[in-house]
This record gives sequence, C-alpha cells and structure tokens, in this order.
Amino acid sequence: MKHRIVVLGAGYAGAYVAGILARRLSPADTEITVVNAVPEFVQRMRLHQLAAGRDIEAPKLADVFAGTGIRLRVARVTAVDPERQVVAVADADGGGELGYDTLLYALGSHGADRAVPGAAEHAFDVAARPSALRLRERLDGLGRRGEGGRVVVVGDGLTGIESATEIAESRPGLSVALVARGELGARLSAGARDHLRQACDRLGMTVLEHTSVEAVEATRVLCADGTALASDATVWTAGFEVDPMAAAGGLEVTGNGQIVVDRTMRSVSYPNVYAIGDSAHAIGDNGRSLPMSCASAGYTGRQAIEAIVGRLTGRKIVNTKLVYTYNHISLGRRDGILQPVDDEGRAKPKYVGGRKAARVKAGVIRTSLWATSHPTFGMPKRRRRLATAPDASAERAAAFAPDASAEAAV
Repeated sequence: MKHRIVVLGAGYAGAYVAGILARRLSPADTEITVVNAVPEFVQRMRLHQLAAGRDIEAPKLADVFAGTGIRLRVARVTAVDPERQVVAVADADGGGELGYDTLLYALGSHGADRAVPGAAEHAFDVAARPSALRLRERLDGLGRRGEGGRVVVVGDGLTGIESATEIAESRPGLSVALVARGELGARLSAGARDHLRQACDRLGMTVLEHTSVEAVEATRVLCADGTALASDATVWTAGFEVDPMAAAGGLEVTGNGQIVVDRTMRSVSYPNVYAIGDSAHAIGDNGRSLPMSCASAGYTGRQAIEAIVGRLTGRKIVNTKLVYTYNHISLGRRDGILQPVDDEGRAKPKYVGGRKAARVKAGVIRTSLWATSHPTFGMPKRRRRLATAPDASAERAAAFAPDASAEAAV
C-alpha cells in the first residue's frame, strides 16, 4: 500500500513543497494529494496590486501539477483529526474525509479578526483574491464617478504600506490616507523611514501617525482621538492570523494558533504532521520565531522537504537554513525599499531604495511564481524509494522516547 502524503494548502509554501516531494519520491511508494480551496495558484504577495488594478497571473493548479502525479482536490478544509489521521473537506459534491500517513499543513494565514466595530461589515482587505477583487471593483466604481474618491488604509505594516502606495500610484484621481498606529516605518532604519516619507509625499498621500481606529462606518473611519476620516473605501490591513482549526484538532499550538514544530518542521505533538509557512511556529537559527512572511515560507518549506524525504527514505536529515535577513517593500511600480535586518530582527543602518529595490522585489516575485509553477523542472529519472512503510504509532512512540534522535529536537 502506498504511503499517503496530504498537503493542505497550495500557496507559495504548499505548492512548492508538494512539487518537490513529487520530484524526489518514487510514485511506486507514495501518492501525494494537494487540497486547496480554489483551483488557481494565488500570488498573495501581489494581491494589493490586483486590488489597485493590475492584471495578475493566476495559473491553474491542474496545469501547475500536470505531469507530477500529484492529485488535486479542490475543496475547503474544515477539520483535522490527527488521532484518526484524517482531514475533513467540503466541496461542491458535499466533501468527505481524506486519510493520510504524512500530513503537511500549509494553510497559511488570513486577515486578522476585525474586533473594531464596523470593520468586518464596511472594510475591504487584500488577504485573499476574492476580497482583493471586491476592493478593485469598488475602486473602479470610484474612478467612474469622475469626481475622485477617498481611500483610507488602516495599518502601517508592510501590507498596509504596499497597498496604500500602490493605490495612490495606480489611481492618482483618488485621495489616499494611511493610518499608522505608531510612527510610520518604525521597523525601518532612519534612512529608509525618510525614503518612505518622501515616497508618500511624492504620491500625494496623507499619513496619520500615532492614530488608533475606534470604529469603521460605511462612509467614514472614526479615530480614538475624535478625528473622523471621510472614506469611500476603507482597506483593513491591521494584521494577520491563522485558522483555529489546528488547535481544535488537538495539535499543540501557540497562543495565536500556530502549530508548534521542531527544527525539522514536524509537529511536537504528532510526528506525522508537518507545518510550514504562516501556519508554523518555527524557531530560526537566531533563536527567535520566524515572522509570517513569504521568505519564512520558503525556508520552512525547504526544511520540511528534507525532513519528509529523509525520514521516509531512511537518509540523514539535513538542517537547512532558517533565517530572516531582509524586508522587501514595494512602493508602487518604480520604487521600493530593501531593508536588511540583524539577528534580533532590528533594521540595519544601510538600506537600498528606489528603482533598484523595486527591481529586486519584482525579481523575488517572478522567481517565486516560476519555481512554484514549474515543479517538474529538473525532474530526476530515478526517484527515491521508501525505506519501509512507516507505522504512525511506532513513529510517534519513537519520536518522544528519551533516546529520540537529536535531529527531532527543537
């Protein structure tokens, strides 16, 4: 009987890892199923550009996985049951359950629960393709009015900055305001902060610093200091969170719901479950947890590949790098910031700005899309056979025995 690998989520991390596993493991011993809620690959790093009006490629996952032997199940994951080794899914046919021997959890994150009154009802976000398209439709409507419109972006993290500058550049007829809870670009170096302010000025944006939002209404944003900002389209980018599904299934998670994993991305509570990307609480080489980011998805994904292939084929597991060294920020199409950070996550004094930084960010995006969309590139003629058919209960007992191998330690 073949070893069943089920991958939940086909974002940057899930799609990439599934493709590489198909390249490295023999189909005589394994079958890989990818479960994703939509049939397309979503370039999440570019959803703010999609909302602003750019045409963003969304390859069909059936085409992405063509020739790999990967089975694609277009369905929404509704529950995980690591005790029974099944996941529950819902689709147009009613759904059902999928059994697995190895589970890779890569469901990522979504827009944070909007506890601020009115935000869920009246604000847009760019955390998913459907919501980004709804925002685009609203912005298109404002443009057709011919009298301009007012856009308020709440949140000064990287997503908020990129969304506000992209909208301001792509739709110069609109008035764009960015609401920052603290100092704009507080995590950047002094030079990079100055560059960011100059970019906002160049784009004609209004920036409100040290401002908290108290409520969102259909046509305005109410701030804690009593300021009322007129808004025809409010964009909510104040944080991301993971689905509580892993916690509900009994996996050990952190306070924010991320799955606690060891150095090889294996769940510390269920050794046949791996988590990568935003879903995982992974400790980097600097001893700090990796932030939710595309870069972290890449590093955790590569480590999971080595761990899964190594354990299934009886080979030594290589510890790949788990680092976070840069923040890449696009400021429209022709400007950007490349900010190096140190081992403590603090901005280094030097940065790269302008067109060069924009080209670097664009290159990262193109490379990520290409790598994900071409999983058969370099497909080996001979793929690794499994050493034995792993027994889940024995694996679990061995993993947590006192003499467990050092490779499984955090």
